[in-house]
Amino acid sequence: MERIPILKMGKFLLVTIQVDMHDRLAMTLQDDLTNRIVRDRASGVLIDISALDVVDSFIGRMISNTAAMARVLDADTVLVGMRPAVAITLVELGLTLDGVKTALNVERGMALLTRDFDRLIG
Repeated sequence: MERIPILKMGKFLLVTIQVDMHDRLAMTLQDDLTNRIVRDRASGVLIDISALDVVDSFIGRMISNTAAMARVLDADTVLVGMRPAVAITLVELGLTLDGVKTALNVERGMALLTRDFDRLIG
């Protein structure tokens, strides 16, 4: 079964989606990610979608739902690498991605997660 790797980087998890997402893979990623948040006690999740050319309504809802699940598990979610065409599609579909922060790239996304974590414990 195909899986998307989830890397642990300190107190955060990094997911880089390098393949075209289909519904089954998206659901597997959601299960794997929520389990890893609990297992690794992650305080943040960074999802890199820079390799995705297209995001349909199901994938958009899956990202939003995954962020909501992460929030319930006490982890923030930052989505990075969104292409303009993907942003346009999400807006046209009416998907607001509530609870999902965005950044242009992985470096800025990690800085956002770190800043929010430091503010929380500081």
